Amino acid sequence: MTRARRWIGEHLVLGLGMLVLAYTFVPIAIVVLMSFNDSSQSRNVYKFQQFTWDNWLHPGGWADGMADSVWLSIRIALLATLVATFLGTLAAFALVRHRFAGRSAANLIIFLPMASPEIVMGSSLLALFVSTSIIPLGFWTILIAHIMFCLSFVIVTVKARLSGLNDNLEQAAMDLYATEAQTFWRVTFPLVLPGIIGAALLSFSLSFDDFIITNLNSGQEVTFPMFVYGANQRGVPMEVNVIGTAMFVISIAFVLGNEIVRRRQEKALAR
Repeated sequence: MTRARRWIGEHLVLGLGMLVLAYTFVPIAIVVLMSFNDSSQSRNVYKFQQFTWDNWLHPGGWADGMADSVWLSIRIALLATLVATFLGTLAAFALVRHRFAGRSAANLIIFLPMASPEIVMGSSLLALFVSTSIIPLGFWTILIAHIMFCLSFVIVTVKARLSGLNDNLEQAAMDLYATEAQTFWRVTFPLVLPGIIGAALLSFSLSFDDFIITNLNSGQEVTFPMFVYGANQRGVPMEVNVIGTAMFVISIAFVLGNEIVRRRQEKALAR
């Protein structure tokens, strides 16, 4: 009995963690499975009927506008990720490495977009765009909105990476007569790069997946989440699962690549 209790105590946390992971990945597994579903023989698109490769061979052929909506979401997500990552990284360095008046207030303000409900932020941005009438609702208003809410996530992610760095390596590099620019690009930046890449991946996912803020500020533009919402009234096409599976596989590839680079850097530093 004591041995059984000891075994349960040693494996309880691991078992609960595996159950949580399984629960999390069940919807993803269903999406992957349904991407190979042939729903042409039945109107019930939520039941697996027959295995087929047609959904993958023709992912944009289900309806007019699907391919365009995917391309629009990718363009907005890429631009929002580039701008938010660049500005957020600079802001994170300023908040961690420099002391200035209003630093505490800035740290508090950064969390406001993350803590605010999306409907509040979306309606506020809509009121701003409509009242100013400088930019018509459409591509650029979606892009501005996405940059605004992605910026906070980038700053927080890069700040966490910077705060965990040991500045002894930078001091050692400068003791060996490296300039500030050489120290930054050869020591600091490679160490912070995994955090920057993680922030960029998070920004891309948030931008590509956003519906509420985008729907309020999109005008006549239709992004991929908006297309899925409209198609859901008639039944979600199987090609939507193809796009979701592809994005998941690409994200996993980037995460694994980032982890491999990080471990190689840690091994190099340990030597």
